[in-house]
Amino acid sequence: MYFVLYSILLLFFPLFLASCSGSDDDEDMGNWMVRSVFDGKPRSSSAYFSIGNKGYTGTGYDGEDYRADFWEYDMEGDYWVQKADFPGTARSAAVAFAIDGKGYLGSGYDGVDELGDFYAYNPTGNSWAAIADFPENPRREAVAFSANGYGYFGTGTDGDNDRKDFWKYDPSADTWTELFGFGGDKRRGAVSFTIDGKVYMGTGVSNGVYVKDFWVFDPETEGWSKLLNLDEEDDYSIVRSNAVGFSVGSYGYIACGTASGALTSVWEYDPARDAWERKTAFEGTSRENPVVFSNGSKAFVGLGRSGNLYLDDMKEFFPWEEYDEDD
Repeated sequence: MYFVLYSILLLFFPLFLASCSGSDDDEDMGNWMVRSVFDGKPRSSSAYFSIGNKGYTGTGYDGEDYRADFWEYDMEGDYWVQKADFPGTARSAAVAFAIDGKGYLGSGYDGVDELGDFYAYNPTGNSWAAIADFPENPRREAVAFSANGYGYFGTGTDGDNDRKDFWKYDPSADTWTELFGFGGDKRRGAVSFTIDGKVYMGTGVSNGVYVKDFWVFDPETEGWSKLLNLDEEDDYSIVRSNAVGFSVGSYGYIACGTASGALTSVWEYDPARDAWERKTAFEGTSRENPVVFSNGSKAFVGLGRSGNLYLDDMKEFFPWEEYDEDD
């Protein structure tokens, strides 16, 4: 009898090892490579957007001062160029989005008040112009994205109350219109990413609790649909706030952020399965409130803070390459 059990163990033990090895390989898929360090002062909570192969970031907090300087990152050339300063009050925790070759930046916090002013940036002329102020409660740590020629802005905190409302910005009319139908939780510090024209939104924190609901927004109908919660599987550890979201190809990603401490973990979302897979963690200091630039095929994550340490490094993410600790 003992011999039979021993033989069975010998038969299945290699399969068990192979299974464990396969799981580890999945978790190690994805590689990070060092890119040009940010030329400006290290900072956190900067606003950012991407237009083509250029990433743009400005504002933020450097541990002493709120910032108004503004920078362009060339994804192909791997270099930074300082641009015209953001014309509004220096601030952190603002949002930004891009529509038809222009960037839009606004809201945030100046150390005293939450803000509701917005400005448009024209890369061609390296110039800024004020647009209509956000008409509701000024706020910080909101989420914003663009789709079908419009900007969308919502959630965040007005200082006294976390929010869950969403608004639509029409650049041709320079107007804001409130949208209805989002059934999720209040939150601040959420992320979004776009895949095949649909926008996925989740994470964040409210009342000291990290929210778990995850949603998809269809710009054609301007309706929201609930997806599986971010803690649906026991081995998921996606819930967090102040992370970054981005897409590469037909997959979405959530990286870094904080959940009782700064994180490096990275998760990949497959919309076809409504499921998540762990990827190689960000290869650098754990951080919250970083920035991300993406053109749909490339993605770069950097800046942010870890505790009282403000960061200026930048790394490019290759989701389908095997991890290489030597690059």
